[in-house]
Amino acid sequence: MTYCDRQLNTLYKACSLNASPKNMNAQEIILRPAQPTDARDLSIIHIAAIKALPATFYSPEELLAWRNYRDRPDNGNIFKLIQADNFWVAAIDNVITGFASYIDDELIALYVHPQYQGRGIGRNLVEHFCDRAREQGIDRVMTTASLYAEGFYSRLGFTAIARAPHYLSKGIIVPVMKMSKKLMA
Repeated sequence: MTYCDRQLNTLYKACSLNASPKNMNAQEIILRPAQPTDARDLSIIHIAAIKALPATFYSPEELLAWRNYRDRPDNGNIFKLIQADNFWVAAIDNVITGFASYIDDELIALYVHPQYQGRGIGRNLVEHFCDRAREQGIDRVMTTASLYAEGFYSRLGFTAIARAPHYLSKGIIVPVMKMSKKLMA
């Protein structure tokens, strides 16, 4: 584990001293709009989630670009980086564990801290996005999934449309999967 990884882990643990990821259920996951004061936690989650990915589908250089060449969280760029009309966080015991952002019918970003993955947080955030879209009369939603996340979205009813390029900073382009889901009334 590198110095930066240890620092990120320490920062996240400091933010989540009262959190207990074990034995949690969907009723304990609280979704709320993101606040400017959440920026540091969101940045920690964004960096940690990408750092946890193996270099299976993407090279280490691509993963580094995906996290905007950051090893340390910042206090505000995450809102500029992931531009969206709606930015929601998932929290357990007042600890932010994941976030999603979307514009109308398109899910722009979904990240869950690696310590909390596999516990329904991502599913809750996606279902919230779909519910909001349905309330607006939207009958089909879209997302651009990393190759890692394609299976996750498929399990939630999304269908692959086509591979597409995703443009990262410094001219790096990575393959992603455009996906859609028909919403039931």
